[in-house]
Amino acid sequence: MTSLRIGGFSGNEEIIKQLSLSFGEGRLAHAIILEGPAQERNALAAMLAQAAVCSGETRPCGSCPGCVKAQAGSHPDILTLDGDANPRAFPIDAIRRIRSDAYIRPHEAQTKVYALYGVQNMSEISQNALLKVFEEPPENVLFLLTTVSASALLPTVRSRAQIFSLEGARTETDVDPAYMEKLAAAITAANETDLLYLTADLSKDKDKLRAVLPQLGLVLRDAAVLRSGGSACLSGQREAAAALGAGLTREKLLSLLNEVQKAQRALDLNANAALLVTALCANLRAGAGR
Repeated sequence: MTSLRIGGFSGNEEIIKQLSLSFGEGRLAHAIILEGPAQERNALAAMLAQAAVCSGETRPCGSCPGCVKAQAGSHPDILTLDGDANPRAFPIDAIRRIRSDAYIRPHEAQTKVYALYGVQNMSEISQNALLKVFEEPPENVLFLLTTVSASALLPTVRSRAQIFSLEGARTETDVDPAYMEKLAAAITAANETDLLYLTADLSKDKDKLRAVLPQLGLVLRDAAVLRSGGSACLSGQREAAAALGAGLTREKLLSLLNEVQKAQRALDLNANAALLVTALCANLRAGAGR
């Protein structure tokens, strides 16, 4: 029986233990969602991808041809799309190509891996396209999805994957819905006082900031969907999203969403919270034309 060797993820020992046991017993789910800080979740996904194409007894061994190619980013059986680096990395055509390719046998390894980073930036249309292969997964295929929070994904996608929350992961339940409604309204308020007041605590609390940003991103995405005539609401803040959608164009909403995503990436890189919040407030107000 093969074993999984994963190190360097302090504070997540129980998750590593679960993954190692499932991997060793051949019970690893066909789709895994890793939620948490970008650096940790993406690093773990990369290590799991390498382990999946490794030919050693203890995986990843780091020295077999599969490991060498995986580390170099050139393994033919590992496809990576990085939505953290490029929020537009998941167009519907790309997901359809993945869906078709998944049913083709691996080139060299026993498993074909699709590592999709930052799937909080994947549209509902693309998620539904991905869902089709999740519902009837082919053999010897592993999907590794990473995200700030699994709540950014459709419930149907989440239900067909195994979710692991790395230390530092925060979900929508950590954020008061009433606070999010006020925050959304403050973006388009007559003056900037409301927004500055509501975000004052975020400058001093990175954990709260890390929880608020993905939720704000979901509200803005929902607003853009509603503005375009859609009905899906992933944030649970339909009234706040509808208010934003009524007052701002779809282009402005997507611009604001981009600002929030930039702030998330900066926070993952350990940016100064006070400076980050100040810049974000200014950019949100400017993007909303206020």
